[in-house]
Amino acid sequence: MKAPAYIADATYPLLRAVTGLMFWQHGDQKLTGWFNGEGGALSGLGSGDVGSVAMALAGILEFLGGLLILIGFKTRQVAFVLAGQMAVAYWWRHFPDGFWPMGNRGELAVLYCAIFLYLWTKGSGKWSVDAARANG
Repeated sequence: MKAPAYIADATYPLLRAVTGLMFWQHGDQKLTGWFNGEGGALSGLGSGDVGSVAMALAGILEFLGGLLILIGFKTRQVAFVLAGQMAVAYWWRHFPDGFWPMGNRGELAVLYCAIFLYLWTKGSGKWSVDAARANG
């Protein structure tokens, strides 16, 4: 069964916006502690500890990148960077605990990486800041 075009046209912006919102929340957890997070990741920037610096940078990328994906601004560029971040997160944090994502708790990193690669190929789409700017 094929979905009507108007539904298909609405699902891509929905995927982009929900992905951006969820990713922003992950960043906010790291930076401020909202959404049951620990917060304080920015304090790791000056620590010199590689893990703490990586967590701070991940929080910044997730917070800002999530917002940009949510509103559809520079989606291709941002999604490419975030796909890379998720690939690194998987290989650095999850892969050492086993290959399969369901066994090493890396399924979310893999899923986000795949979605960001899809967003990279499609761009911002309708109902985005980029579309509004292009239409003047």
